Amino acid sequence: MDLSGDLTSTLWTAQEAAEAADVDPNVVRNWKYRGHLKQARDEHQRPMKNHLGQPLFRAVDVIRAERATRARARRTYNVPATATA
Repeated sequence: MDLSGDLTSTLWTAQEAAEAADVDPNVVRNWKYRGHLKQARDEHQRPMKNHLGQPLFRAVDVIRAERATRARARRTYNVPATATA
């Protein structure tokens, strides 16, 4: 996993993305299936995969998905207090 260089051209597998975001690889896969993280695409708009057939993700997209997920987790909701008798 390369954290240096251009994050728009750096590609990661789910495992590498998980290491960078400090989450389990299944979390990265869930982001993909829930639409929070798009698989990288080539110039012909075909999904990119590595030589093992694993999907690849752009580092910048992984970082955005991770930040958005953590921001959603930090949200607080205004729940009215129940009246006590």
